[in-house]
Amino acid sequence: MLNKVLLRVITAVLLLHTATPLRAQEVLDPDPNTLAPSKDPRRTANGLAQQPPMGWNSWNKFACKVDETTIRAAADAIATNGMKGAGYNYVVIDDCWHGARDANGFITADKTRFPSGMKALSDYIHAKGLKFGIYSDAGTKTCGGRPGSQGHEYQDALQYARWGVDYLKYDWCSTGVRNAEEAYALMSDALRASGRDILFSMCEWGNSRPWLWASKIGNMWRTTGDITDKWTGRYGYSWGVASIADMNEPLWPYAGPGHWNDPDMLEVGNGGMTDTEYRSHFSLWAIMAAPLIAGNDIVGMTNATRAILLNTDVIAVDQDRLGIQGHRVWKDGDREIWSKPLSDGGRALLLFNRGDTPAAIAADWTMLGLPRQVRMEVRDLWAHKSLGKRSGRFEASVAPHGVVMVRLKQ
Repeated sequence: MLNKVLLRVITAVLLLHTATPLRAQEVLDPDPNTLAPSKDPRRTANGLAQQPPMGWNSWNKFACKVDETTIRAAADAIATNGMKGAGYNYVVIDDCWHGARDANGFITADKTRFPSGMKALSDYIHAKGLKFGIYSDAGTKTCGGRPGSQGHEYQDALQYARWGVDYLKYDWCSTGVRNAEEAYALMSDALRASGRDILFSMCEWGNSRPWLWASKIGNMWRTTGDITDKWTGRYGYSWGVASIADMNEPLWPYAGPGHWNDPDMLEVGNGGMTDTEYRSHFSLWAIMAAPLIAGNDIVGMTNATRAILLNTDVIAVDQDRLGIQGHRVWKDGDREIWSKPLSDGGRALLLFNRGDTPAAIAADWTMLGLPRQVRMEVRDLWAHKSLGKRSGRFEASVAPHGVVMVRLKQ
């Protein structure tokens, strides 16, 4: 009954806007007293994602070659290979799942790729104790050329709720001159009106600086163009891992519980970098309190990839309840020191070597906001062992393109 009432409301609103179009001058000169959506005092956060979301997304490995067999296999793997226990709980279908809209304008799934339908797939994922995520776009078409949500926001949100969706990744292709804040606020409101808690992942690529306005609109927002499985540099509209870390790092003041900077999904295990570089990638994302969304073939991953993705010591840094994004506190050429305050009063410390030869890096406690005389227990998060208590500083030799990541605790 509620769904029918909501559908009537949507139809009435659409007819109203069709019957009373704005005059051209009203479009050119909007009411100066109108608040931007993010400034509306009635807007509240949805209360989700109090820690950075964790899960798996189909795009980085499978792109448009996605179907229900692939998604079910991923859910089976997460439920049995240790990922679920480590905190990965969202199974997200990215682009190219869409079919046509039905006679009433509601989106449907591609019947060839998803013959059982999205509700059955959602039920399958939920039965594994996992959550179901889906993808759409704020434009008329998705980046893969499928139907976008523009003009159908409330219908799509209602359909997602019917299917049992828990997470929406919302992209920014085919949007023309649309205002990003308006577009994302509209879908945010539609998700809230659906009656289901749906985490909102905003994939606007950072063009409109969403970190300045989106904390009560979305739960996470992309800060950069797409990631690619390379160490550094730009490749068309995509960027290597180290380059993305540089773009995301200065935004640390804007992240916190319920609203996270998103430097894009993980490339760990996709084959374009070394395991040393993948450990650096995972460590950088963790110390930046970034969402940890795996993007590899988790069914057939190597033991080395599994050891990276399931490193619960590093994951604990990312998931720390204080919710502070770590950042760079020192740099000298290719040698860097990053720090993240933790809820137990300690620090996560990352010694990062961008260079092509081994480098000695030393971090003084004062760089981390700690008194020089305090003695701290040092735990190596990749060796999984205590290094004993240290006073004043910690020093280590760091491999090329590598990291040493430790946790300091009194």
